[in-house]
Amino acid sequence: MNETTDSAELNAQVDSDEAETGPEPAPAGTTVMLLGSGELSRELTLAFQRLGASVIAVDRYADAPAHGVADRSAVVKLNDADALSAVIEKEHPRYVVAEANLIAADALIAVAERGDIEVFPTPRSTRLSLDREGLRRLAADELGLPTAPFWFAGSAEELTAVAQHAGFPLVVKPIAAAPGEGESVLVRPEDVAPAWQRAIAAGRIPNNRVMAETVVEVDFEVTLLTIRTIGPTGPVVQFCEPIGHRQLGGDVLESWQPQQLSPAALDAAKSIGARIVNSLGGRGVFGVEVLVRGDEVYFDNVRPRPYDSGLVTLRSQRLSQFELHARAILGLSVDTIMVSPAAAEISYAGADATESGDADLNAVLTEALAVAESDVRLFGRPDETEGRRRLGVALATAPDPIIARDRARRVSTTLRKLL
Repeated sequence: MNETTDSAELNAQVDSDEAETGPEPAPAGTTVMLLGSGELSRELTLAFQRLGASVIAVDRYADAPAHGVADRSAVVKLNDADALSAVIEKEHPRYVVAEANLIAADALIAVAERGDIEVFPTPRSTRLSLDREGLRRLAADELGLPTAPFWFAGSAEELTAVAQHAGFPLVVKPIAAAPGEGESVLVRPEDVAPAWQRAIAAGRIPNNRVMAETVVEVDFEVTLLTIRTIGPTGPVVQFCEPIGHRQLGGDVLESWQPQQLSPAALDAAKSIGARIVNSLGGRGVFGVEVLVRGDEVYFDNVRPRPYDSGLVTLRSQRLSQFELHARAILGLSVDTIMVSPAAAEISYAGADATESGDADLNAVLTEALAVAESDVRLFGRPDETEGRRRLGVALATAPDPIIARDRARRVSTTLRKLL
């Protein structure tokens, strides 16, 4: 299904959209610089190259996954504004695409303001992706999106006061960290001090503030991949079929598409997606995370780039999330057609993990791929994305997502013999 919101409605949702006009499609040979070169950037590199673009993959460490397929590569500390500005100035790409969380936003702002290089996502999006407080205040206070009740605290004492006011259970999250990193669930007063220490120690950016959020009973969590492009008459937003997902412990993420929502919940999710991505602006794929309970939908987060839960689109859609992102940035047409229900299981480990040499790779793959309509992605290069590395992805399609999830789980179980 290919859902498109009305351009006039979108223009009314955010005033800045009125000045946006459609880009000229990028000519063959256009240079794209990717800031962040993990496994997802590797897939994005290939998507850009298939459309005739030349890709420069940049990251803070050598031999990153995307370095192996990019046309050129560079090793730069992405949070060093001077070093980042220097490599952008040297290469002078047409597009700079931020694919990592920890990037010097000031450098991107300066490049974007100059006007001769387009930056994706917008520098504002890049900054807010590392600022839960700013993003939540944008969503709840400025846009009026429904969210779970939340508070912010700058000390263990303030967090204690929040817990006394809000009651238990309460989820505590760092302001700037990867999803799930440094999070705790408070169920009694004695949990406050350990949760505070865990939260402020997480992430790569020191920050002595945390977010506390009421635990909302929900039916499921959903990623709504929202693609923003700019047409002749203004911004256009399209949606992929909803993707359900859940974390299995700390080392596996399961996702499937489609996740069935009631008509009212689907409309609410699309409204939330359109409003938040129009506020952030730019072109590309946005992973809008929402919590669903019956017909009620709550905004949870937005990631202005392809993300893990969207890996299922490698098999479920005609165009994967990476192809959609590349097309939108290059000013090309997109569609969100789902060709089959599908599921994925992503396995993780610490950044220093290595595959076991005990199992026979060919034998394991033979067993895994014997599952009907299955596929795999094994990640052999070091990937320091968000402090943990993706080891592999098990993929499967089926006539319905329940069967697809079972198939992906069987494939994933077999692949763990390699870990």
